[in-house]
Amino acid sequence: MRIRSALALVLVLLFNALPASAVTAPTCKTIATNPEVKKGILLNCLDGKGKFIFEAIRGPALINVWGSWCYPCRQEIPFLVQAAKTGKIQIIGVDASEKSDAAGMKFVMSHDMSWPQLSDIKNKTKGIFGLGVPVTRFIDVDGKNVYEKIGPFKSYSEIQKAAKDFLGVKI
Repeated sequence: MRIRSALALVLVLLFNALPASAVTAPTCKTIATNPEVKKGILLNCLDGKGKFIFEAIRGPALINVWGSWCYPCRQEIPFLVQAAKTGKIQIIGVDASEKSDAAGMKFVMSHDMSWPQLSDIKNKTKGIFGLGVPVTRFIDVDGKNVYEKIGPFKSYSEIQKAAKDFLGVKI
């Protein structure tokens, strides 16, 4: 019994001693884009491993603009996590007005936000989404916005309904 307790304690200490980089961050490599789009708003991936032209994103996708400082954004995260776990819809986050990419990534990791995250510290997308968050857009395969939701999702079923109605995707 003592050996098990000691082993468990050692494992907990080792896990907690791991640097933050040892935890797998969501990658942006899975974002579907149109390579022919060469101009537009250039955003960094929150993990620091790439840049994307926002207008090149193709769906079917749900693009969710959020901020760690936004209480309604925090309320809808569990529903987005649930949608992401289905693997049936591409979800892309856009972290707006964050103090740093590191702060944004820390928030993402602590809230199990496993989908790709773009950084918009300088609010480059405010002309597309406006200044308030959360805002979610549903983008079709051609990159066209087919639905915009201003404010938080109140339930997973609300996301399911929008995905089916506007993208034809059952999640």
